[in-house]
Amino acid sequence: MVFPLRDSVRTRRRPWVTWGLIAANLLVFLGQVAAQESVYSLFELFAVVPERTLAPGFWLATGGWPLVTLFSSIFFHGSWVHLLGNMLYLWVFGDNVEDLLGHGRYLFFYLACGVLANMAHIFANPTSPVPTIGASGAVAGVLGAYLLSFPSARVLTLLQLGIIIPAVPVRAWLFLAVWFGVQLFSGLSPIWAMDEAQNVAFWAHISGFISGFALMRLLRPEPKAPLPGR
Repeated sequence: MVFPLRDSVRTRRRPWVTWGLIAANLLVFLGQVAAQESVYSLFELFAVVPERTLAPGFWLATGGWPLVTLFSSIFFHGSWVHLLGNMLYLWVFGDNVEDLLGHGRYLFFYLACGVLANMAHIFANPTSPVPTIGASGAVAGVLGAYLLSFPSARVLTLLQLGIIIPAVPVRAWLFLAVWFGVQLFSGLSPIWAMDEAQNVAFWAHISGFISGFALMRLLRPEPKAPLPGR
């Protein structure tokens, strides 16, 4: 297993949106903990459920509520490990993407990646009745944007090699290529094995990453041309 600790790219402004997203995810999870057994009712209400999302009758009966879940599900998590893993990646890579896009454009980018990731999961599992939650798709979009923008940056990474866990600087393109390769292999594994069962929304991760890469190309501001000299 690998865990990013920090990257080598400095930012020019404070990442208020990234910090706000992390705080929002933490607050929602604390609310889940406080809800105790009724948390499953929250999941039923705010999570993405593919079979419902693709059912026109459910849209009509609920006034289009599945559209809300495409956004709300991004802020819920199934465990502390799930939450902290996503927030660690967002902390390390999100500030630099926000620095490039600016606060407002970055917030739109993050939410759009999360929604596109959820849609990919829905179409990959159209009959699934399982509620799906997590910021992984949106965070994957941040990783895709980071790969496009800072491929040569160095990421200080914890590598678990048995009982030895060294911290090693790794080029961002290599770190993220390995991450994406693991998601792609995991997403395709049930197809190769002729098995439809999959507990992790790997296609949401894959779609989020590709969406982030593509959206970054569309949203990144053009560099300002220097003013002509007198």
